Amino acid sequence: MPDLDSDTEVFAMDGTKLASLDTIYTFDQLIDHTNPSLGTFKQRYYFTYQNYLPGGPIVFMTPGENSMDGMYSYLTNASMLGQIAQQHNGATVVLEHRFYGQSNPYPDLSVKSYRVHTIDQAISDLVHFSQTVKLPMPGGNNLGSDNNPWILVGGSYSGALTAWTMQSNPGVFWAGYASSAVVQAINDGWMYFEPIRTQMPKNCSADWQALIAHFDSIATNGTQEQQQAIKMQLGLPNVTHLDDVASALRTPMFLWQDMDPDEGAGSDFYNFCDALEVDADGKVAGPRGFGLDATIQNFASWLATWSEENCASEDQDDCFGSYDTTNPSYTNVTIDQADRSWSWTCCNFVGWWEVGAPAHQPTVVSRLVTSAYDERTQCHNNFPDAFPAVHSANTTSVNNAYGGWHINVDRLVFLNGNRDPWKYATVSSDYVQRPSSANQPIAVSDGFHCSDLITDNGVVDSTIYQAQQTVLNSMQQWMDEYYEAHPQSPNPGSAA
Repeated sequence: MPDLDSDTEVFAMDGTKLASLDTIYTFDQLIDHTNPSLGTFKQRYYFTYQNYLPGGPIVFMTPGENSMDGMYSYLTNASMLGQIAQQHNGATVVLEHRFYGQSNPYPDLSVKSYRVHTIDQAISDLVHFSQTVKLPMPGGNNLGSDNNPWILVGGSYSGALTAWTMQSNPGVFWAGYASSAVVQAINDGWMYFEPIRTQMPKNCSADWQALIAHFDSIATNGTQEQQQAIKMQLGLPNVTHLDDVASALRTPMFLWQDMDPDEGAGSDFYNFCDALEVDADGKVAGPRGFGLDATIQNFASWLATWSEENCASEDQDDCFGSYDTTNPSYTNVTIDQADRSWSWTCCNFVGWWEVGAPAHQPTVVSRLVTSAYDERTQCHNNFPDAFPAVHSANTTSVNNAYGGWHINVDRLVFLNGNRDPWKYATVSSDYVQRPSSANQPIAVSDGFHCSDLITDNGVVDSTIYQAQQTVLNSMQQWMDEYYEAHPQSPNPGSAA
């Protein structure tokens, strides 16, 4: 997302100077929507009405599994949230998800507190906010979703929340836009790595698959001496357990998700591939790569640099190990730990463990990394009282409740990217054939994860631009339908 100066002056349509975009507001949200007697907590949000005219929509999103800090730029036309608001003279809201940032029903992130950290509670937060909030603007006491058009927007998990909320609460939100929405809960998410394997540079893919296959062969069938030797060669001699070494080998693959369409040379992922495929003289390997020995040596060098920048301790088990359950990364329950709160959701509801491929498939991740490995490290280690043994998330219940790949919601547009590792869990997954329709459009660009949410990505990639136009055209049609169905509502007209 482009950096936005928090000191930038903001004005309403009538010229009134407004509060700065980084102003933080709070909403008294119910701790437990099934038991309102437990009271409320302060849920933070950003808000502006710089594009608003009476009758315009409230365009609303949650950033999902992150603190909202710094995300006020989503209020503006730098994002599609702001583009929709600008097109229809709407106001924009970014609401922090419960148990992220400073929006916490309870003062810690313990298992006891997390009893109200559920998908149902998160959905109810969005509904309750939209129906009861008094927005800090003229007439803001009477702009709830019962009497005004609200448009729900989200990306990734929050895109799934958009779809799930509209499916389970029809009529609350007039329209929605879900980017890279992971609507299908799946425990074994090995497919996450397939777009990476098939679309990364061919030389890098070939060499990396060879390294993984070599490691797996030794880890599975080698002697103890051979296993220690491969750890030494990879630069991981002091990681005690082989499955932790295998997990460490996922590290560079996770860099793919953070790329934008205007990146390539210079991005963290391509810097990794350059470390493997460009020699000291600047020679670039051919499509088959430099071979196994060079790849092992080059990876060890890359990992040493990465570890210096990302590992707080020189003890490799502290950085990559998972068997010391007294490590503060597992026992710390203070607030504002996004990874901990996200683990709770994965462990209980959605899985999405990013693991090695099954035996009959090529893989860029070690097959020693299994769902059981992630369930032990993320669930049992973080929450031993809730998960005394390895336990899989109840994904069937979630998919049955909200529709999964087969979700069907009126006036909801889905945008996905061919280079998105999460594509497998979206309605554009290769595992389903979902047709696009006028009332539930589905558009696929060449983007990465949630690329279409950022306006400028459409400038550098024409396929993303076309997908963004699908959103804006759909919203135009649906807002016209709203004003036709609600003739008493003022129609500010289109500013596009």
